Amino acid sequence: MALRTLSPLEARVLAVLVEKQHTVPDSYPLSLNALTLGCNQKTARDPVMNVSEADVLQAIEGLKEQSLVNEVSGSRVVRFEHNAPRGLGLPTQSVALLTLLMLRGPQTAAELRLHTERLHRFADISSVEGFLDEMAEREPRRVVRLPRAPGAREARWAHLLCGEVDVPAVTPGAAAPAEPNGASADEIAALKREQARMATELQQLRALVLRLAGELGVPTDEPPAS
Repeated sequence: MALRTLSPLEARVLAVLVEKQHTVPDSYPLSLNALTLGCNQKTARDPVMNVSEADVLQAIEGLKEQSLVNEVSGSRVVRFEHNAPRGLGLPTQSVALLTLLMLRGPQTAAELRLHTERLHRFADISSVEGFLDEMAEREPRRVVRLPRAPGAREARWAHLLCGEVDVPAVTPGAAAPAEPNGASADEIAALKREQARMATELQQLRALVLRLAGELGVPTDEPPAS
């Protein structure tokens, strides 16, 4: 059966299931509540969503009809798992790339290599581009290379699971020159953005720990506020 166009929420649900299988394996398959939280996650999501469990359950039903999601029995809580590689007819490497495109929107090959680190570790950017090119050339096409933005060194890629993107595909341009350490300028920029995001999360977690410690009367090494 040919895969129909997915809704944005169906794509988000499928991507969250793939992501959490790798990042929180002890909690996978996911309950409806955990899956909804993953869909509404504020970090590493573009766009950010605010959906209900009823919305997610409806999306699950649509994905089950496409043989992309299965319901797991044998637990007191109903749980769900993905069937993306078989349902999409793609290797796990390609599924990892599609997952990040569904979660974070269009990205360069360098950004995808960085962001898929916990799902699949690609040896280099050329390896990422190889799987992207394959998905762009085979039928049905799963990704498209977007026109290079003015001033950008690399073109971005977008997935096609939710339908055609409203920009034409372009001929691949020259790759960004490598820095002396072997990383491209785009990859370094992506690393810096990820570092800034992680620093913000760390500050928020640190503030939360200090607040909880204060409420519980647990001593910390933090100097008292002046």
